[in-house]
Amino acid sequence: MSRHQNLNHVYPNVDRNQPMFSRHLTAFGSHWLPPTQAPLGGWRNVQFPSYPCRPGVPPSPQLSHPTRHLSGAFQPQDTHNTNWTRLQSKQHLPPGFPFHGFPHRHFHLGLMERSDKEPPYKRRRSSEERAPGDRSKGSPKREYAPRQARSATTSPNYWFKDGKPPPPPPGTSPPRQALELKRQWEDFSHCYKSRPQSGGGRQEPPFEFSVMSYNILSQDLLHDNNYLYKHCSSSILNWNHRLSNILKELKEHNADIMCLQEVQEDHYEKQIKPSLEALGYQCEYKRRTGRKPDGCAVVYKKDRFSLLSSHPVEYFRRGIPLLDRDNVGLVLLLRPTGSSRPEDCVCVANTHLLYNPRRGDIKLAQLAMLLAEISTVSRLPDGSSCPIVLCGDFNSVPWSPLYSFVRESRLEYDGIPIGKVSGQEENPRGQRILTVPIWPLSLGVTQQCQYATAPTDVDRGITNLSVQDFAAQPMAAMNRPSIEHGLRLTSAYSHYLTEDSRPEITTCHSRTAITVDYIFYSAGTGDISTQPEGRLPRQGLQLLARLALVGQTDLEAVNGLPNEHNSSDHLPILACFRLCP
Repeated sequence: MSRHQNLNHVYPNVDRNQPMFSRHLTAFGSHWLPPTQAPLGGWRNVQFPSYPCRPGVPPSPQLSHPTRHLSGAFQPQDTHNTNWTRLQSKQHLPPGFPFHGFPHRHFHLGLMERSDKEPPYKRRRSSEERAPGDRSKGSPKREYAPRQARSATTSPNYWFKDGKPPPPPPGTSPPRQALELKRQWEDFSHCYKSRPQSGGGRQEPPFEFSVMSYNILSQDLLHDNNYLYKHCSSSILNWNHRLSNILKELKEHNADIMCLQEVQEDHYEKQIKPSLEALGYQCEYKRRTGRKPDGCAVVYKKDRFSLLSSHPVEYFRRGIPLLDRDNVGLVLLLRPTGSSRPEDCVCVANTHLLYNPRRGDIKLAQLAMLLAEISTVSRLPDGSSCPIVLCGDFNSVPWSPLYSFVRESRLEYDGIPIGKVSGQEENPRGQRILTVPIWPLSLGVTQQCQYATAPTDVDRGITNLSVQDFAAQPMAAMNRPSIEHGLRLTSAYSHYLTEDSRPEITTCHSRTAITVDYIFYSAGTGDISTQPEGRLPRQGLQLLARLALVGQTDLEAVNGLPNEHNSSDHLPILACFRLCP
C-alpha cells in the first residue's frame, strides 16, 4: 500500500485552494464513455489509424504528451561529471519520445497540510504492540468535524463527527446516492493478425488468460493511518462493508490470476481464502516477516493453471542494515491446464515494496532480490526464460529511476539521491547519494540481479556468504555505479489516459492521487509494445486488453478512495494476455 504524503508535487491547472473531494459531480466529463451492459463497463477498441506504436512504449494512441506532465523532478543539487545527467537525457527514453524530464504525478489536495511540513509516515504497528485485529492498544481514533455546515444534497460519503450525515431538513429531498466509478475495457486484439493454418490440420488455439493486481488495504493499517481517510464516514471504513465490496469486485472481474497486496492474515485465513476457494481459486500466501499482520497473495483458477512451484521471498536479512524491513514477495511457476509441452509455463510474481520515499536504496535492493528469484524460477533448461508477469505495489511513480530500471533493464545510478529513486517526493529532506555498490556482497545478489550461487534453502535465499563466493564475478563490476537485469519487461499500461493524456491514477486518498501499481510482462513476438531491435524471447506474451484507469476528476466525482462502492484506496488493474507459441 502506498502512503504518498508528499505535499510539494502539484499538477498545473489544479486549484490548490479547493478541497479535493468537495462535492459529487452530476455527470462525468465528456471524455468518459457511456457504460454498457457488461459488468465492468463494456469494451471499446483502441484504434491506431495514424499513431503507430512507439518501440518499447506501452500501447497508447498518443505519440506525445503535454509538457505539463513532464518536468525536471529529479534534478539533484550537484550533477557535474556524473552519469545522473545521462539518465535524464533523451537517449535513455524510447525513440520518438519527447523528453522534458520526469513527470510529477502528485496532486496538491485541499486536505493537505502546509507544503513545508514533513509528511508523516504510515505507521505499521507490529503485533508486539497489539494482536492483529485488536485496536484496543492503538492510538485513539481521531474524530473530525466538518469544516462547515453542508446542505442536504451533500454526498453522505464525508466524515461527520458521529459518523453519519445529518438528516435532511423538513421538506427537502434526501441525499443523493453516491455515484459509482465506471471503467471501460480497452481492446487491442484487433492489432494482431490471425495465425495461418499449417498443414491443413487442426491447430490448437493459443492460450489466453487475465491477470489482476490489487492492493486491498489492510484494515489494521487503515486504522493506524485514519488521517488519510478524513473524507470517509465510519460506515465506509467498516471492515464488513469493505469485505463485501472487495469480494464483489474480485468475483465480478473474474481474473484467472490475482495478485493481492496488503492482505491481512487473519482476514485471509477466515474470510478471503475460503471465499476465493469457493469460486474455484487455489491460494498462495506470504505474510510479511517479523510480526506484521499483512502480506501478499497470489491466487489462480484451478481449472486454468496447475502449480509447479511456489517461492516466497523475504527481503529482511539479518546482519545487513540495508535490509532490515519486513516487505516480501511471492513467485509462482504455473502451467496452463491441458498444455502438451513441458516448457509451457508462466512465471507470476507479486510484491509490495517499501513505502518510505526517502529510502530508494532499500527499494532497489528489495527489487534486485525479487528479480534474482524470478530469473531463477523462470529459467528453462535451454537457458532461456518462460513468460513473466510481474505485479504489485512498487511505491514508485512512472518514469522514476526505479520504474525505468524495470522497463529498461539497466540503471546508471551515479549521482542519484536515494530520496529521488521512486519519484514520490520532489524535494525530500536529505540528498544522500546512492552508494556503490548499493547492496553489500554478503547479500548474494550480483549487480546483474542474479544469485551469486545456487540457493539451497526452501526460500531460495542466501545468507552468511563471504566475499569468496563472488570469485567468478570481477570486482570491477561491483564498483561500477550501474545495475541491470536480463528480463525484458514492459508495462501493460501507458500511464496516460487514451482520451486526453491525463495521468492515470491507481491510488488515491486524502493527501495524494498517483500511480504506483503495475503489471509488467515479458512481451513476445508481435506484441504491440515490442522493441523491433534485439533478441526476442522464444516465448512471450501479447497484450490483448486492459481495464482502463481513470483520472483525478473522475475520482473526485465519486469522492475519492475509499468510497461507497470502492473499498480500497487503490484501484484494481487488469490485463488480458495471449501466450505466444
